[in-house]
Amino acid sequence: MSKTIIIVDDHTLFAKSLVGLINSFDDFEVVEVMKNGQELVNHFKDKKPAPEIILLDIRMPVMNGIETMAWLKDHCPDQKVLALTMEHDEETIIKMIRLGCRGYLLKDIDPDEFLHALTTVYKEGYYNNEETREAMSHQMRHKNIEELSPREKEFLHLACSERTYKEVAEVMHLSPKTIDGYRENLFNKLEVKSRVGLVLFAVKNRMVTL
Repeated sequence: MSKTIIIVDDHTLFAKSLVGLINSFDDFEVVEVMKNGQELVNHFKDKKPAPEIILLDIRMPVMNGIETMAWLKDHCPDQKVLALTMEHDEETIIKMIRLGCRGYLLKDIDPDEFLHALTTVYKEGYYNNEETREAMSHQMRHKNIEELSPREKEFLHLACSERTYKEVAEVMHLSPKTIDGYRENLFNKLEVKSRVGLVLFAVKNRMVTL
């Protein structure tokens, strides 16, 4: 039986093309296309069946992807959602992951990788593409946490917020240069290469409260 998918995207031409692609896959079927997050919210409020996977754009009218993820986090926390968007800035990725998004795909993704993403998020719960793979591939070990100093843990917690590094320095009463040192030390200790990696590590290992 095909796994059901709902597409939430306001670009009609793209959505129609996506429906054709997904319905050509043996194991997946698009059951509905919506133009914004509010339509999805109404779907759940009307107690209609939840799909196995939601494909969610970010920039939409009425209710955008971030607002939609925030609602899903509060009302449907187990729902599997893949972001499918052209937005690839670090801040947006961090927000979506913190809100429970199971993977972050760009719209220029190769069809074969797209199918792999759908299959993986359905079976395993998460999909790690080039935007997140490096950070998500390293599972936490208990000793990794023990090796972090209290100040490093404080920095990691603040790095998971929307504060800039300059603002983190002000909160911790440290110089920007010292903050740069904390960042590089954590990159090395946790084997990540970006702030997104730090956030993903903290979220997956429950080091921050979402």
